[in-house]
Amino acid sequence: MTVFGYGRVSTGQQTTENQRLELEQAGYRIEPDYWYADEGVSGKVAASQRPAFKRMLGQIRKGETLVVSKLDRLGRDAIDVLQTVRQLGERGIKVIVLQLGATDLASPAGKLLLSMLAAVAEMERDLLVERTQAGLARAKSEGKKLGRPSKTTPEQRGEILHRLGVGESVSALARLYSVSRANIINIREVASSVAAGHCAM
Repeated sequence: MTVFGYGRVSTGQQTTENQRLELEQAGYRIEPDYWYADEGVSGKVAASQRPAFKRMLGQIRKGETLVVSKLDRLGRDAIDVLQTVRQLGERGIKVIVLQLGATDLASPAGKLLLSMLAAVAEMERDLLVERTQAGLARAKSEGKKLGRPSKTTPEQRGEILHRLGVGESVSALARLYSVSRANIINIREVASSVAAGHCAM
């Protein structure tokens, strides 16, 4: 039975050699032709978009085994990992992650383990969203201004409105103040809505 190994590091200064040695020390003999490594590839890149991982997927066959040191080597997040393992399992390929023991992730027990991990990851995402929303609400209640800082000062916005009023074009003003046309249009629309609000009162 052929054993494939895969490693990944985020920067060019790092090396995947330690990951390969870790697999071999765990008892998995990996021939040089069956070792695939993506170096300088961010963990945010989906597994199927990583050059070496893609090549490995084209070589590995039914009945063979893929071994990695950690779960995050198989994808950018829980969903990506689940999809990767599912695709390999459908092809009859065993998937072993040293971090999780010797369980084949493509087996029923492995799928259960992955589903639990995915549920934990989803809960963590939900908690992060909750904390972010709570933080934004607190900042708003404290009177802090949220969002990106304006690219123009109040004085510049006053000048822009005056120049628009005397007939200068949106494009010319965008060039003059080094902002986008959308920025100039937004300034005009905000001023119009404020004026309309005053009229209504």
